[in-house]
Amino acid sequence: MNKNDLISAIAERSELSRADAAKVVEGVLTAITQSLQKGEDVRLVGFGTFALATRAASVGRNPRTGEEIQIPQSKQPKFKVGKALKDALQT
Repeated sequence: MNKNDLISAIAERSELSRADAAKVVEGVLTAITQSLQKGEDVRLVGFGTFALATRAASVGRNPRTGEEIQIPQSKQPKFKVGKALKDALQT
């Protein structure tokens, strides 16, 4: 399923127009992104938790030349699946 498929599914299930469903999807994705940018977790009970993790700086190596490079610290989005979603997928 891609974003357009998700918009279509939401429009169909909620009896919204595709344009309104697209606004809903965009709004949800924007709200999640903005919360993560602030360093806040987004917990959707039963579905899962979106969180921001910090990846430590490290040293990498170019496999072609063997040259070592410094990889800076970065922030990575993480998702931890909720119990209800996990249970639904075990059928």
